Amino acid sequence: MDNDDRQVGRILSRREVLALFGAAGITLLVGCGPQQSGSGATTQAPTTGAAAQAPTAAAAAAQAPTTAAAAAVPACVVRPEVTEGPYYVNENLVRSDIRSDPNTGAVKDGTPLVLTFNVSQVASSGCTPLAGATVDVWHCDAAGIYSDVSDPSFNTKGQQFLRGSQVTDANGVATFTTIYPGWYSGRAVHIHFKVHPDSSSVFTSQLFFDDALSDQVFTQPPYASKGQRNTLNSNDGIYKDALLLTVTKTGQGYAATFDIGMQKA
Repeated sequence: MDNDDRQVGRILSRREVLALFGAAGITLLVGCGPQQSGSGATTQAPTTGAAAQAPTAAAAAAQAPTTAAAAAVPACVVRPEVTEGPYYVNENLVRSDIRSDPNTGAVKDGTPLVLTFNVSQVASSGCTPLAGATVDVWHCDAAGIYSDVSDPSFNTKGQQFLRGSQVTDANGVATFTTIYPGWYSGRAVHIHFKVHPDSSSVFTSQLFFDDALSDQVFTQPPYASKGQRNTLNSNDGIYKDALLLTVTKTGQGYAATFDIGMQKA
């Protein structure tokens, strides 16, 4: 699909991170990252963390809660911005459950996935929850088809399934109910997203899934009928380790949380 292979944004150099946070900040950056298992496989307790600058990627420092009731803040992990890819449509469709086409009420079939974004604002002193940021999400269905677009292999104009936006609450949280995305030729399994921390800036990137988990999901209907996919994370030119979701099994399907820190202009 068009425009799905162009890298944008960059990860800050160590010198730039030091300039932003100072020497103490870089210590936090190293010390607060999640444990690496090497596979990204499903676990019982996701430990995600993030920091990214809009419109380019940056690092965000974490602050440990002083009490058990204190709100959690993102760990210090760099998140790269990548290509928008297909097919962003500015629907202005504010909703949490994006599985249905609001015009017909038809719900897309697939394994349920609850995806939560924890959005924070980056400052020299650390991260604080960013309320009022808009998070846009869109992805293909189990058959690899996007809504509201015209493609050589399909035409879904007028449909709005698997698209939606949420505004972060006072804790910087936006949650979407969707399905595990399918795949299409040439790309690993992914979800597109944008975060608008304010009206003048936007961070654009994609989320990825562990290949072993995707193989497991795709043995079940409705995914199984599409056959064997031809692209894994390892041979997807857009894939970045920092964008790999840690996914937890739930009673209904799966859940994942993605932490990201935004530096407002």
